[in-house]
Order: sequence, then structure tokens, then C-alpha cells
Amino acid sequence: MSFVHLHVHSQYSILDGASNIKKLIKRTVELGMPAIAITDHGNMFGIKEFLNETKKHNAAEKKKEKEAQEKGELYNGKYLKPIVGCEMYLARRSRFDKDKNTDDRSGNHLIVLAKNIAGYHNLLKLVSLSYIEGFYGKPRIDKELLFKHKEGLIVSTACIAGEIPTAIRKNDLELAHKLVLEYKEAFKDDFYLELQYHKTSDPLADQEVYKEQEKVNKVLIELSKQTGVPLICTNDVHFINQEDAEAHDRLICINTNVSVSEMNRLRYTKQEWLKSPEEMNAIFGHIPEAIQNTLAIADKVEEYEINQAPIMPVFPIPKEFGNEEDYASKYSEEELVNEFGNDNFDRLGGYKKVLRIKFESDYLQYLVNKGKIIRYGQHTSPEIEERIQFELNTIKRMGYPGYFLIVQDFINQARKMGVWVGPGRGSAAGSVVSYCLNITDLDPIKYKLLFERFLNPERISMPDID
Repeated sequence: MSFVHLHVHSQYSILDGASNIKKLIKRTVELGMPAIAITDHGNMFGIKEFLNETKKHNAAEKKKEKEAQEKGELYNGKYLKPIVGCEMYLARRSRFDKDKNTDDRSGNHLIVLAKNIAGYHNLLKLVSLSYIEGFYGKPRIDKELLFKHKEGLIVSTACIAGEIPTAIRKNDLELAHKLVLEYKEAFKDDFYLELQYHKTSDPLADQEVYKEQEKVNKVLIELSKQTGVPLICTNDVHFINQEDAEAHDRLICINTNVSVSEMNRLRYTKQEWLKSPEEMNAIFGHIPEAIQNTLAIADKVEEYEINQAPIMPVFPIPKEFGNEEDYASKYSEEELVNEFGNDNFDRLGGYKKVLRIKFESDYLQYLVNKGKIIRYGQHTSPEIEERIQFELNTIKRMGYPGYFLIVQDFINQARKMGVWVGPGRGSAAGSVVSYCLNITDLDPIKYKLLFERFLNPERISMPDID
């Protein structure tokens, strides 16, 4: 049976995790797992790298699949679903309670995963506020914050440092039962009881953790039967390969500022590597639903995009020039695809957004045509006309006519108000469109300046006019 790791620490769990994200993804794919979560301690520092590397891997797999199809061969891409998460610190009382006389420096652990884009935004909110409002030794949240921003989140009880496992370790089974019902009420089917087994024969590894895990797991399994809350199993991954355990042990020594030779120090079980589905089945085979539920969680998680293009203000085009409704009746989707090109049409967001860009582009051309008479006179040379059309077409296909409309508006308004405006500097001075719009005062034709240094379709990025 396959398996998905839902409790994983990368190198962004500072001085605790030793898993390089790129290598982690590579190893996960090698082991045939369909998804993996990143749940670093109290932060989401590695999420951008995690999602980028996963996207890069999936794109390469898609390319291989396409090439195989073209050859008439069968190739099933080894795609990997990224699951964004965080192992959060839950304050034992309030995130605002920072009494130095109480043992509340870090709080209990809690695994929180983003199920969809709403969950991702809520996870960002929780992590941000854990630093802004709850930081006390560690970035902490509390239940008030967690339950307020619970939409789209999947939660599990984490390791033996979790709130429910801690109650079990203290033999307060009534509290443990009460807490399970509290989380179930809040998260419904998105709350899970997490099992971990780290049995080790290494005399220098932590032997006590497994005893505590056995005690906790026994009660969690019983609580699952009583409350209907499903079980999952994890391995609390801190490094990738089994042989990395010694290097990880040294990392912990650096973290705690102790010598490797010191006997009474913090030790891990050396079992926290990225175990294969076979290894996890060998450990949890007697509780198959705990393995199956990791796959069910991965299936729950939706694919979403966190990258977003800059959101531009909508420039108010005068009514006498027309409106978008008129343009919608004049231009079909097919016509705009032909004008912009398939790739640009898709990249710019489809028909509705491209229609707006077309509207802005035509108004931009109208302003440029007025401005070129002032700059070059009634009769412009073929060289200037060709250059203007080339620039306008590039600006349109890249989706930036609105940007030029906004910049010319505030530059011209500044001049009317008597605010000093420079003649233009940097690559923007190479644009005839900018010159005709009165944004710059340097004639790029006269000084043989290149427009491509300013805007280049091969390098899609926002214009930057200084």
C-alpha cells in the first residue's frame, strides 16, 4: 500500500531539520509516493522553494510523458502533489500570556495543513500572527486564533509534544477525550489523531520516546474508536536517509550548544528519516486505516497557485472613447486569440482580461497618435511609424498598456501642478511611446536608444519607469 508523509521538517526548521528540499522531493519520487507535506517548526520559510521545485519536477514529468506519446510509447508521469503545512506551537493558555514564571515558552505542537487556497491564506495568517502577537521563545498561536482562521485547514495532533498526547502522558484521559471532541467540533472531518512509532535499538539514541509513543498511541487508537476521529501515521521526518542520522545528531548538538560526547543531552531516536511506503507499512501494518488516511488527506488537498501577477489599478478611460461592453460586441474570443497569440491569450488570463487589455491598448494608441504630432510634427517618417507600432504591439501582447496610461496620467498631472519632473533615465528613455506620451523628454530615435532594453517579450517583467 502506498503512503504519504504528512509530518516533514526541511532545513527551514532551523537547527532541527536537515532535509534539503530538492533532495527531499527527489527521494519522495524515487520511493513512489504521490505527495508530500512540508511542516516546518513555526514557519513557512521553505514553502516557495518547495512549491517551485515540485512545479519544476512535474513540468519535467509532463514533458517526458508528451515525448513518449509522440513516439507512441507509454509513460506514466511520476507527478508529485505538494502539501503546504506547518508544525505550529499552540500556547497553553493565551498567545498574549507571556509570564516568565510559567512554563509557557513554546506551547504544544500541532500539525496544520492547507487543504485549498483559503487554507493557505489562513495558514499564512496564523504563522504571521504567531510572530507578531504570540512570540515568546517560539512563535505561538492559541485556540482562539486557530478556530477563527480554521477554514480550509486540516489538523492533526502531532508528536508526543502535542496537546492531546501531552494530556495522555500526564494520565489525564478525561481531558484528552474532551480535547478530541473540541477539535472534532471545530474541524469536523479534517481533524486526525496522529500515531508515531520510533522504536530503536541504538544505545545512544533516545529510548524513552518509544515508550511514551506506545502509551500515547494506545489511548489515541481507543479515542478514535470512541469518537470516530480517524487515525493517521507519520514519521516526524527530520532527515532524508537513514545514514543521515549521525549528521542530524550533530546538528542537534549545535542547536543545544553541547558536546557530542556529553551523555545527558537531547537526543533523537535516529528513526526520523524519510521512510519508504514499505517501511511505514511494516511499522503500521496492524493499523491499515492509519496508512490509508494519509492517502485520503492527499486526495483532499486541492491544487492551487500562490504566485500572482501584480494587480494594476484600472485606468478610467473616458466614456466618449467607448466601453468594454462595446468591445465585447466587436471582438470575439477567436479574434483576440489571433491578435494576441495563443500563449499570450492564456498567460494574460483569457477572454475577459484580454478584452480589457485590447480596450486599454487602443486608447493608448489614440494618446500616442496625438502625442507624436507634438513630438514629430504632422508628417512622421516610416521609421518612426514602424517603431511606434512595434512598441505598441509589444506593450499590448505583454499586457502593459494600463501601466503606461497610469504613468502618463500622474507624470502629466505633476507637470500641470508645477512639480519638477526629470527628462527620464534608465532603459525607459528608449521608448518612443514614453516620449510621445510626455513621460520622458528624450527622443530615442535621435539618440538611437533601444526599446528592447526596456521591454522584451522574451523576458516578461513589469516595466520600470524612473
